[in-house]
Amino acid sequence: MPHHDQKPLTKLELDIMQVIWRQGRSNVGAVQEGLEQPLAYTTVQTMLNILVRKGHLKRKLSGRAYEYSAVVSQARASGHAVRDLIDRMFGGSSEALVMSLLENRQIDSQKLAELSRMIDENEGGRK
Repeated sequence: MPHHDQKPLTKLELDIMQVIWRQGRSNVGAVQEGLEQPLAYTTVQTMLNILVRKGHLKRKLSGRAYEYSAVVSQARASGHAVRDLIDRMFGGSSEALVMSLLENRQIDSQKLAELSRMIDENEGGRK
């Protein structure tokens, strides 16, 4: 994966990526409509081109307009982001991340037990 040294996405870049993950291949106008906050067409266009340059999106000419699509899936991108967070904040320990979530009341033991059950079911289905 050549984009492993990618800088984290800004809030706005992430918002735009989420529109494309949700809608699939989109032109500037479709992305502009899909955004929660109103942005000028030229701003959206600029942001899309920055994301192309950073390797998050690819673009393809369709008629007279470019259509933009995601290079990596949302699942893969969030996997990279989580891995990055664990490496930087928790010394590479996913247990430390989970402990932090518990300590900060972001998750409770009941939810954790539920997740644990889901993981067991998931892994059971793979064997």
